[in-house]
Amino acid sequence: MALLDHSVQQLLQAFSSSDPTPGGGSASALASAVGVSLLVMVAGLPKTRTNSDEDRTALAEAAAALTPLRDQLAAAVDADTAAYDAVVAAYKLPKGTDAEKQSRKDAVQRALRGATDVPLGVMRMSAAALQHAEAVAAHGHAGASSDVGVAKALLRAGLDGARLNVDINVGSIADAAYVAAVRAEVDRLT
Repeated sequence: MALLDHSVQQLLQAFSSSDPTPGGGSASALASAVGVSLLVMVAGLPKTRTNSDEDRTALAEAAAALTPLRDQLAAAVDADTAAYDAVVAAYKLPKGTDAEKQSRKDAVQRALRGATDVPLGVMRMSAAALQHAEAVAAHGHAGASSDVGVAKALLRAGLDGARLNVDINVGSIADAAYVAAVRAEVDRLT
């Protein structure tokens, strides 16, 4: 069952368990998904900042861009768990012979890339949502400014949390070109 198919109470229990997943990467994706959801809500309110056509157009454009980000971030909650589970499984592979050691090493490297790519995607989506948050803040109803503020805080938390996961995983990846490209993108996104 997908994590987001659980009740909130069950989801909190899953995060509280001693299992390594779901962990910080999934929590980061969830934080950003909730942040985007708040922005979509504000963009869809019947009242806007000035109730002008300009406001409605800007908010409709923001909502159209944010809705797929919300869905992708929600999917990343489970994708991050699956990616880290793959890392754990790769480390459990046999390493008795030289061939097994090489096979295990290759599997670990592939899994670590997957466990880096998912939170890097969360960073990308969170940064994109933060850009759209500016339009929602400028054109959304003033009475919902606290919702926009909470959304931005959640998106920053999601982005920062995902960065922590990228940083920890990329430190164990041997492909120097991949590592350099990821680090450059992380710097750009933050």
